[in-house]
Amino acid sequence: MSHEEKLEAVAKAISDTSEENFTYFKKHTVMVPSRIEVIKIVKKIQHLMFPDYFALPEDIGKKQEELLSEIFLLLKRQLTASYSFFDEDSIVDTESVAYEILDTLPSVKAKLIKDVIALYEGDPAARSPEEVILSYPGFYAISIYRIAHEFYVRKIPYIARLMTEFAHEKTGIDIHAGATIGEYFFIDHGTGIVIGETTTIGNRVKIYQGVTLGAKSFELDDDGNPIKGTKRHPDIGNGVVIYANATILGGNTKIGDGCIIGGNVWLTHSVPAGETVYYKG
Repeated sequence: MSHEEKLEAVAKAISDTSEENFTYFKKHTVMVPSRIEVIKIVKKIQHLMFPDYFALPEDIGKKQEELLSEIFLLLKRQLTASYSFFDEDSIVDTESVAYEILDTLPSVKAKLIKDVIALYEGDPAARSPEEVILSYPGFYAISIYRIAHEFYVRKIPYIARLMTEFAHEKTGIDIHAGATIGEYFFIDHGTGIVIGETTTIGNRVKIYQGVTLGAKSFELDDDGNPIKGTKRHPDIGNGVVIYANATILGGNTKIGDGCIIGGNVWLTHSVPAGETVYYKG
């Protein structure tokens, strides 16, 4: 067998494996959403909102209108791919959806400025707000979460998850785009933080590295599979501080306003407002 024939045989075996053993996945005849283009959209939006701090080399010096036009075209293409890949029969006015997303960007930037203020005022190591934008992984992850959340709430398939998983890859901070997070959000250090899809977080909350806001258990259907769309993650009130490596689990778990949750605490029950919870070895 020649070199070419060997490679052809391997390629056929890979294709046969996809067709025969992965029938769980449906076949598609449409364009697959592009992870590369979705990441490019995120980076261009970051540059648009904070032009002195985030930029792809090819975007330096571009006017806002030119950058917006490029984002719009990328958005429209990826929205078309996402909707049709999710449901080949779907008919969506992706141009209108793209405009709707762009219209959210001023309010997203306003929220992010408040997050910068929270990080700068809350971290004695921060020498300036500019340092927060330039170098803090917590702000980087929050900036992508707030962009992705606008896609999530509009039920746009795939794109929000691609965005937040990029942030996860870059920072080690895993914020699901479905989480609802208030103003002046503070993440310090950040590595290993996990915030689940149905988590709600109030205003002026501080979270340190290794914190998990997760699910305690899953409701199962008749086939033993987790039921999707249920409330699985905790509610965190206003002004709460959660220190390193604390774990708070469960959709019925509520942490009241002003609580302090100490490091390494494991919680599966609610805590009244103003309480301090700490680990005692």
